[in-house]
Amino acid sequence: MRHTAGTLLVGLAVVAAGIAVAMLRVNPYLYFAGYVILQYVVIATAWNILGGYGGYVNFGTPAFFALGAYTAVVLIQWIRAPLPVLLLAGGLVSALLGLGIGYLTLRLRGVFFSIATLALSIVLQTMIMNWDYVGGSRGLSVLRPSGPPFGNYVVFLFTVMVALAVGAVTVARFIERSWIGRGLSALRDNEEAAECMGVPTLRLKLFATTVSGFFLGVAGAPFPYYVTYVEPSSAFNLDYAVNALAMPMIGGTTTWIGPVIGAVLLGTAQQVATVTISSELNLLIVGVVLVLFVVLAPEGITGLARRLMGR
Repeated sequence: MRHTAGTLLVGLAVVAAGIAVAMLRVNPYLYFAGYVILQYVVIATAWNILGGYGGYVNFGTPAFFALGAYTAVVLIQWIRAPLPVLLLAGGLVSALLGLGIGYLTLRLRGVFFSIATLALSIVLQTMIMNWDYVGGSRGLSVLRPSGPPFGNYVVFLFTVMVALAVGAVTVARFIERSWIGRGLSALRDNEEAAECMGVPTLRLKLFATTVSGFFLGVAGAPFPYYVTYVEPSSAFNLDYAVNALAMPMIGGTTTWIGPVIGAVLLGTAQQVATVTISSELNLLIVGVVLVLFVVLAPEGITGLARRLMGR
């Protein structure tokens, strides 16, 4: 209970700090960049619940993210739903997709599971491109609500993403320290041995796919209001799949803090490169950094820190 209370207090302090930053009215680009970095904290943390804790590498991140975004587009088009409804609906729809895909694919292992999740992203993108109600392949413009808090909708979305990042990290930390995390860890190390010891592997995998899908959908739900023009190539961007994999691996996949470290470091580097050089270098940066860490620190920054402290 003491650790839980401490975690909640830290989370509330981070949210309060985010609100304070929003009230400073600094360079508007910092809010744009901060939103993207925080969005990747949510995405990397969500991916790590299945890929890091459970050891099932998911290449279908863009599908869950885009499903959250397009769920929001449908609700905006239909009833002009407020942002809290968009967040909840986007998360639930993506969670249901995660649960359904889990039943269909989690009996696959290794590269076969990864290929199946990649195929999911391609199939879903094809469906969206042929759905005129959400703009199809042409895309759709979205009007932001008037009168947002802090006087600017991007600043408001920045504070929302702060809260979402805190929520995702808090849940991941709770999972890691609970019997669920220990079960997923056993599953990652040796699934057959875990089953022989009575670990409910299928239920744990379904739980992981559902929770991971929920947070990926929540990360995508504010996307239409952030970009104001949604089209399939941006919602299903390859960057989401690559970064979702690279950020936890760079930070460390076996702990909740690893995806946060990786997302902040790599996300910041990408934003700096976008401003100073070119946004086309983003994937190059990810590739170079990932290769270096795979060779020099395969357990990520957290694993490297543990080894250095052990010495």
